[in-house]
Amino acid sequence: MRDAVTTARRVVVKIGSSSLTTATGGLADERVDTLVDTLGRLTAEGREVVLVSSGAIAAGLAPLGLIRRPRDLATQQAAASVGQGLLIGRYAASFARHGRTVGQVLLTVDDVTRRAHYRNAYRTLRKLLDLRAVPIVNENDTVATQEIRFGDNDRLAALVAALVHADLLVLLSDVDALWTGDPAKPQSTRITEVHGDADLAGITIGGAGRSGVGTGGMVTKVEAARIATGFGIPVVLTAADLAGPALAGEPVGTLFHPQRQRPTARLFWLAHATSPRGRLHLDPGAVAAVVGRRKSLLPAGITAVDGTFTAGDPVDLVDTAGASVARGLVNYDAVELPGLLGRSTSELAAALGPAYEREVVHRDDLVLL
Repeated sequence: MRDAVTTARRVVVKIGSSSLTTATGGLADERVDTLVDTLGRLTAEGREVVLVSSGAIAAGLAPLGLIRRPRDLATQQAAASVGQGLLIGRYAASFARHGRTVGQVLLTVDDVTRRAHYRNAYRTLRKLLDLRAVPIVNENDTVATQEIRFGDNDRLAALVAALVHADLLVLLSDVDALWTGDPAKPQSTRITEVHGDADLAGITIGGAGRSGVGTGGMVTKVEAARIATGFGIPVVLTAADLAGPALAGEPVGTLFHPQRQRPTARLFWLAHATSPRGRLHLDPGAVAAVVGRRKSLLPAGITAVDGTFTAGDPVDLVDTAGASVARGLVNYDAVELPGLLGRSTSELAAALGPAYEREVVHRDDLVLL
């Protein structure tokens, strides 16, 4: 038995579209009930469960007369609008059989990239768990203005697991484990445990599945596992029909072992839940100070500025070769910085006033990449 699974008190479970719906669209009721029965047993044991569920767009296909997942954003949003109500309604009815109330939590990219929104999402999820409800999390596809997917919810699940300080993340899909190659080929073997990136060397990781209703694949699941294990959370990757044995601690699927030290939530958020709005080019001395000595970034060490951003936005710090070495929250607008580059803070304070005697990125708002 896997102790990391059986001792986990707070569990985040992610399930993909292909495991909940038919190939032609619409929810497969028996699949939903089977999953909920498994999760209901966990809650009966006193464990907390957060469910990250895809399936809104797929569930909306059949009611709208669509025969396949649409490619254009507007139709995807329309399908999500119809399907999300059906999805949460079906979960509510199924969990009610176990005496559990569900709470719908729809997140956008901003909700996990802007710090104030991030705190609000945490408070909502925490209160739902305190009230013994089951949060059902999905991306708010109906209002997404960027590409509709959020790593097919795999990355979102890893971020939610970190957000609620979960003890375990379980990624359910239509594949029973991580394999060394195509599972259909006889030379491929199942990988039972992953302790680090070295265990993934030489493995062919496939893309989206064949069902046509989802958008992710094994690549996004492995990346989600990397994110979660980097926060100290073990991850089990397996098929949806093996959820029961997996959550009982049986050695099914693939177990990704966590790193020993859990970073601060703030720096984890900065590294994995943000998208840079610009880039600051550093000279060698600034790179050494930021990376080697963990110092704040000062105007004197910046050689160029790319992008359009405002104070408080995340930016990447890049070396002379253009490689990102760190990410931080910038203290200046992009239009302010060009006139400050290469100058010391004391010089800037004397010329422009004491408000300019500050770091461009403070070390407390900076994480190495």
